[in-house]
Parts: sequence; C-alpha cells; structure tokens
Amino acid sequence: MDFVYNLLVALHLLGMAAVVGGWIAVRSGRTVIAPIVWGARAQLVTGLALVGIAEAINDADHTVNHAKIAVKLVVAIVVLAAAEMGAARGRKGKDTGNLLDIAGGAAVVNVLVAAIW
Repeated sequence: MDFVYNLLVALHLLGMAAVVGGWIAVRSGRTVIAPIVWGARAQLVTGLALVGIAEAINDADHTVNHAKIAVKLVVAIVVLAAAEMGAARGRKGKDTGNLLDIAGGAAVVNVLVAAIW
C-alpha cells in the first residue's frame, strides 16, 4: 500500500508542476494550455485518492488534518474550474481574462497551504 501511496504522491506533484510550470511558461500569452487543465485534473483526483488511502491506513505516518484537506479541496476546485473555463474560452477564440492567473495563483496558494500548514 505504501508503493501506491508514494506513486500517487509523485503523480500529485507532477500535476502541480504541470499547472504551475504551464502558468509560468504561457504567462505572457494569456492562454490556458492543455497541460494546465490536465495537471489540475490530476491534482484533484490524486489528492482525493491520497486522502482516501491515508484514512484507510490510519497510522502515524498517514494522519489526515481534515481542516487542511477541506481548504486544499476548495482551492483545487478553484484551480480546476478556472483552468477548464479558460481552456473552453480559448478554444472558442474568446479572451480568457484572468482565468490563467487565477488557476496558476491558486495552485501556488495550494502549494503554500500544503507546505506551511
């Protein structure tokens, strides 16, 4: 079970890298690219799976702070919603507005919540 947990952690980190790295890479172009959307999706799915496994294992190495998880879940939904809406608007040729910055900035906030809390 530890292998699966660690694999999910790696995938979770790769999703974060796709969102934040994609945001930095296309910041001047103001378009939401596919890796940002897929990274946001991966973040949400792997994050939920990590919480589920941590709850199932229930030992000292895998304790769950439910308040922290709730905050991270809300922020992850904001990231995903902004990325999905920005990508959809971009496909239609419309201006994405601040959706790229919202997705990238919220992803950074989620990293800070994970690291500092």
